[in-house]
Amino acid sequence: MNKIISLILLLLLTAGLQSMVFANSTVGELQKQMEEKNKEIELIKDEINKYREEINKTGEEQKSLKNEIQILQTRASKLKSEISLTNKQIDSTNFVIQKLKIEIENKNEQIENSKKSLAEILRKLDEEESRSLIEILLAHNSLSDFFVNIERMEYLQKDINANLADLKILKNEFEENQTQKDAEKNKLEQLQDNLGDQKELVGINKQQKDNLLKQTQNKEQNYKKILEDKIAKKELFLSELADLEVQLQIEIDPDSIPSAGTGILGYPLSEVSLLSCWNGGGEFQNCVTQFFGNTPFATQNPQVYGGKGHNGVDFRASVGEKVFAASGGVIESTGNTDEIRGCYSYGKWVLIKHNNGLSTLYAHLSLIKVNQGQQVSRGQIIGYSGETGYATGPHLHFTVYATQGVKIMRLGDIKTITNCANARIPIADKKAYLNPLSYF
Repeated sequence: MNKIISLILLLLLTAGLQSMVFANSTVGELQKQMEEKNKEIELIKDEINKYREEINKTGEEQKSLKNEIQILQTRASKLKSEISLTNKQIDSTNFVIQKLKIEIENKNEQIENSKKSLAEILRKLDEEESRSLIEILLAHNSLSDFFVNIERMEYLQKDINANLADLKILKNEFEENQTQKDAEKNKLEQLQDNLGDQKELVGINKQQKDNLLKQTQNKEQNYKKILEDKIAKKELFLSELADLEVQLQIEIDPDSIPSAGTGILGYPLSEVSLLSCWNGGGEFQNCVTQFFGNTPFATQNPQVYGGKGHNGVDFRASVGEKVFAASGGVIESTGNTDEIRGCYSYGKWVLIKHNNGLSTLYAHLSLIKVNQGQQVSRGQIIGYSGETGYATGPHLHFTVYATQGVKIMRLGDIKTITNCANARIPIADKKAYLNPLSYF
């Protein structure tokens, strides 16, 4: 009987080892493919960084039609590389999922084999324990054989404990693999969603280039004229906005505003520096191009901000950078002032009302990914940076308000004569504007 049990256990172990050898071979192949794919991913990332540096460098040069077209062409190459990167990341994630699937199946098979082994041991132990000590003693030719049998039963008990310990380990590994597989599936869904967004951004960039060439007829003098007209209308709009906001008198309870320095808001972009791009922050992907309040630019151009200073923070951000919700909350509203001819304002914007007494504005987006009334969580993608509305280059305009002091209003309901009569945008009491850097 002992020989039969040993043979059963040996067969079960051999079958398990054969399946493990096959699984390990397949896992090894997938691991190799993943490593190769990751090398390709790093090369594409380097390529994207070079395009980003080229765009930033060209953008800092004097604005001209030639430079603008070059930026759009480089941006098209960058977006193409980003699509290639996402495709590689999708492939790599699929390899990880396949690898985990094999490991899960292998763990499941090992668990089943361990269960069978344990069941056989328990059956044998039950068979032995069902007889009384007198029966066992009488079944043996000598007292020595009797004690050998008792010792073998003790070994069976030890085997049970060892099998149970192995089963517990296998179960934990199985659950860890399953959790990781679910996480990778979520990552895959996000990457596929990003891929769709990137393809849409390529179309937007092409449309922008086509419109630029159509409007300027590829002539530098026409570009200069259009640019001057945009600047004049931008200054007019901001002057009108400043006049309107002066008229607002909204009571704001100081206790409803969180204390500064609490870090209550997260960054709206990745790889952020809170230093100026020209004074310590230039090495970062998304640094500050203009601070809050009476900045040198705002002071030197009072006609632009109505003498009230810059109402937010501008971050340098290439077109297509992911923009994240700074905190959880509800989408109060979204809009696009570019739909109104001659209105040069925020372009595509999103306003989030948070649960902490603050609201945040994200402006000049290229693509909006949320809808009014939608609940969002901190760090959720709400859109992509761009240069819609009036912008001297791609960037994210980020404003923080005391929620009590900001409203969404149609400008035509307040001011009869304006280029932006049909524009619906956030308008706030001046007391409602808060320095974003105080809440990161």
